[in-house]
Amino acid sequence: MAITEAQTLDMSAILMRAYDLGDMIKLSAETADYLYWKQRKDNDPEAAALVKLLQKKKELFEECQRFGHFHPDYHAALEQVQNIQDKLDAVESVRQYKKAEQRLDDLLYNVSQLIAHSVSETIKVPSNDPLASGGGCSSGSCSTGGSCSGDCG
Repeated sequence: MAITEAQTLDMSAILMRAYDLGDMIKLSAETADYLYWKQRKDNDPEAAALVKLLQKKKELFEECQRFGHFHPDYHAALEQVQNIQDKLDAVESVRQYKKAEQRLDDLLYNVSQLIAHSVSETIKVPSNDPLASGGGCSSGSCSTGGSCSGDCG
C-alpha cells in the first residue's frame, strides 16, 4: 500500500508542476501577443468580409472538385479561392495573427519536445509543422530499418 501512496504523491507533484507550467505559458509574451492579434482579427470588418467571401468560394470550388480537373470551372474556381486567400493573408490583423499563432505554436512545441526528450530521445513529439525537425522521424527509424509512420516526407 505504501508504494501506491508514493506513486500517487509523485503523480500529484507532477500534475501540480504541469499546472504551474501551463500558467507560465498563459502568462507568456507569446500568449499575450496571440490573444491580442486574435481579438484584432476577430474584430476586423475587412477580415470578416473576406472570410465570408472565402467560404462561398470554397463551397463553389468543392462542387467543382467532385468532378476533378474535368469540371469546366475547376481551375477558375480554384483560382478564385487562392485569390481571396491571398487577399485575406494580406490583411494586417490576419498576417500578425498568423505570426503570433506560429510563435505560440513554436513555444508549445519546444516545451513538449523538452519534456519528451528529458524522458527519452526517441520519443516523438507531434508538431503542426510537417517539416519540423524532431517530428515524425526524430528517432531515425526510417533510415535505420525500424518502423516508419511515413511522416519523413
